[in-house]
Amino acid sequence: MLWGWVFLPLTVLALAASWYALPIREVAVSGNQHLSAEAVVRAAGVDKGSSWLYYGARQAAGLTREPWIESAEVTRQFPGRLNVHITERRPYAMLRESGQQPVAVARDGTRLPGAEPAAALPNVTGWGPERTGDALAALEALAPYHVQSVEYTPSGLSVKSAGSSAWSGDLESLLKYAGALAEYPNQQIHIYPWGVSVQE
Repeated sequence: MLWGWVFLPLTVLALAASWYALPIREVAVSGNQHLSAEAVVRAAGVDKGSSWLYYGARQAAGLTREPWIESAEVTRQFPGRLNVHITERRPYAMLRESGQQPVAVARDGTRLPGAEPAAALPNVTGWGPERTGDALAALEALAPYHVQSVEYTPSGLSVKSAGSSAWSGDLESLLKYAGALAEYPNQQIHIYPWGVSVQE
């Protein structure tokens, strides 16, 4: 028991000393394009005086909550350096919902605050029950047809390219008969589970 009372204070003292003896002195950020290095450091939970030895997943959890960061890798380099490499999401489409400001969204539907509006991005519009995921899936699958916009409503999805437009009540049928966009240029196409209707 006496030895325990001797070693316990020494252990606590050693832990406290290691906290202050090995602070994080340098943070190297790579992979960022939209986010500043300072924003990445904040998201990584690195504060002045943070301990290099005890930095781990709990402190770095903020990186996963930043919408612009798709993935992140943090490595410690002795004696006091952190290397933070991130992969950023990229704007994939402009989401224009009724009554709300347009916002860029990534391929996975994550909203990207602060993204500059880009005329080259396709538009996703809609109202009613949330169907942004279906609209983005249609954009990705129909990329060879140069889709410019997708609109979702309670009744279905409407797709417009430079030369054609198509409507379908569900995503599965739209993807099944997507070739109609190229087969019937400059036409209005209605896609059903049983086939395609073309209007002159």
